[in-house]
Amino acid sequence: MADVVVVGGGPAGLSAALFTAKNGLDTTVFDTDETWMHKAHLFNYLGIESEDGTAFMEDAREQVDSFGVDRRQGDAVTDIESTGDGFVVTTEDDEDDVDYVVLATGADRDLAENLGCAFTDEDVVDVDVTMETSVDDAYATGAMVRAEEWQAVISAGDGAAAALNILTKEKGEHFHDFDVPEDAE
Repeated sequence: MADVVVVGGGPAGLSAALFTAKNGLDTTVFDTDETWMHKAHLFNYLGIESEDGTAFMEDAREQVDSFGVDRRQGDAVTDIESTGDGFVVTTEDDEDDVDYVVLATGADRDLAENLGCAFTDEDVVDVDVTMETSVDDAYATGAMVRAEEWQAVISAGDGAAAALNILTKEKGEHFHDFDVPEDAE
């Protein structure tokens, strides 16, 4: 049983996966590679002077892979069901039991609707500041929670917020992912 399943492999999903896997949670990402990043060129992403969106995605995938994420490229999630103590995530060929779900499917809100997540008057998934939906332990990120402001850097922040809240729940205290080199003063 995985600890975390992330549905979507764009900046939000891979950011969530990076934080959870880096901090010891068994993490699976279902990535159909339908991210809008393939149409982008990054000039306004902090830390990146200029990079093609597809190249950025290749770099991001390599980074999450290096932390042991089980990235299921091309495998689409067809349903998610809450079991009361977790979720069953269904694909065409398989079912996975999981403790937490992070939805990072861009403007496609179908899985959130099927799961029973509340929506706002603007017809976006209603989340709190940690990106948790009205369904306990289910998170929504990026374009699915915003009527506008669809930026890669915002989506990546949403993924990080979801992951940090999951890690806080798992560790039983407020969790910060802050690396300090041994030789830092």
